[in-house]
Amino acid sequence: MSGCSDELWSLLLAIAQAPRNGHAAPAALPGAEWRVEHGWELRGSWDATARDLFDLYKPLLDARRGANVWVIGQLGQSLDGCVATRSGDSCFINGPEILTHLHRLRALSDAVIVGAGTVACDNPRLTTRHVSGPHATRVLLDPTLKLAPLVDSAHVFNDGQAPTLWLCDAAWRPRAETLAGAARVLAVPGLLAEGAGGVPRLARAVTALHARGLTRLFVEGGGVTVSRFLAQRCLDRLHLAVAPLLIGDGRPGLRFDGAERLADCLRPGCNVHRLGSDQLWDLKLHASH
Repeated sequence: MSGCSDELWSLLLAIAQAPRNGHAAPAALPGAEWRVEHGWELRGSWDATARDLFDLYKPLLDARRGANVWVIGQLGQSLDGCVATRSGDSCFINGPEILTHLHRLRALSDAVIVGAGTVACDNPRLTTRHVSGPHATRVLLDPTLKLAPLVDSAHVFNDGQAPTLWLCDAAWRPRAETLAGAARVLAVPGLLAEGAGGVPRLARAVTALHARGLTRLFVEGGGVTVSRFLAQRCLDRLHLAVAPLLIGDGRPGLRFDGAERLADCLRPGCNVHRLGSDQLWDLKLHASH
């Protein structure tokens, strides 16, 4: 399921950009239509590969601006659950097809969210370069401004290629506004709870982004940030891209306080898609999505 024809990708972009006002039905598009009971559906003579790819992105496409926020996360990992070697080398665990998929998610989303650690370690651009389509708003989840030393060097602060929001706790607003440069500061009251060990309350971050009209949110990384979104039940969907690779004593991906009994563990519904040599596990975390 690696390929995506220009025709199908153009349709996916058109759906993502179709006007969505409240509960009004979007306008019909050549090749797809909106049905109240089922969301977007393909129409016409699409082959099995195209339909499989459409199904992968359909939950994101069905999320409509003006309604509730919809949040998807992704992690690329080895068979034994690592996102990097013990020295931090993570480039690249997955194959090129997963990189293309990641850029598709950026293009179809309103915002792409990363933690401060990802910016510090990888200096990402978070732009849509491997596929056609718009750049999402870049959101840097940085409650206590750990990125302050990097505002003059990190791509996301300086390249001007996409809007950037520096998301911090409201107590840090004055300092952030003196440093932000081309980024816009989004200060959230109570983002950090007292005595919580510096863990952000992510539901407040999501609400703040919703208030700015950003309703399709893509949590790209890293492992700590995605794990926190999962643990705080702020993810609707999770994509785990598993490479045929064994790392051993590496850096784990998902880490959160689990249940004592297997019977109490998360068992999300899932679909599995083949992307090149990797398997993409599409995990359905909320029953309504």
